[in-house]
Amino acid sequence: MGVGGYGHAVAQSLEDLVHPTWVPVLEGQRETLTALGDFLRAEGAAGRPWLPAGDVILRAFATPIDDVRVLIVGQDPYPTPGHPIGMSFAVAPDVRPLPRSLQNIYRELVDDLHVERPPHGDLSPWCAQGVMLLNRVLTVQAGESGSHRGKGWEQITEAAIRGLVDRIDAPLVAVLWGRDAQSLTPLLGDTPIIATAHPSPMSADRGFFGSRPFSRANQLLEELGADPVDWDLSTHP
Repeated sequence: MGVGGYGHAVAQSLEDLVHPTWVPVLEGQRETLTALGDFLRAEGAAGRPWLPAGDVILRAFATPIDDVRVLIVGQDPYPTPGHPIGMSFAVAPDVRPLPRSLQNIYRELVDDLHVERPPHGDLSPWCAQGVMLLNRVLTVQAGESGSHRGKGWEQITEAAIRGLVDRIDAPLVAVLWGRDAQSLTPLLGDTPIIATAHPSPMSADRGFFGSRPFSRANQLLEELGADPVDWDLSTHP
């Protein structure tokens, strides 16, 4: 965990941190990104380590914007060192045990689609199919969930969602888990939305379990004339 030159990199070349197709969308946020880099450097200098690593904070923007067809929005990164990897809800393949929110997501995945429980927490195969795993806030102080709210990340994620919505004739389904994610609803216009409780152990029993987000997303994609997502992670090593 640490800054690793993040602020300097944003100030010099946004192109080094996101796929080129995202640069026009985020260009207007360059000043905010630079300020966030300054904030993270100051946090590190003050002995408040943060997550995830600087080089993966913007990992959700590695997928070309034109390829995104499902947007899954969470709250902020896992606060446990070694867990967040720049994609909402995902962890590295070797992380054990899985975070409890991800365990709940997998429980719903199995119940919804009757697939095998994935053997790992790596969700990058979803990203390869155009699923964008975006947190509302992209960094967190280690051990302090929600600690970086209101620092500027909300402006970045709002700009990203406006960019997705503004595409012409591009299918998009939004999956909003939790109140932080659902605060983005006004920006989504006519985009089909699946909004439920967050998969956290504190809220999963209040509307996440039984919501069938995966099959519903595929049904909505097909109604938009797009191919469904293969959500089955058990076939990916």
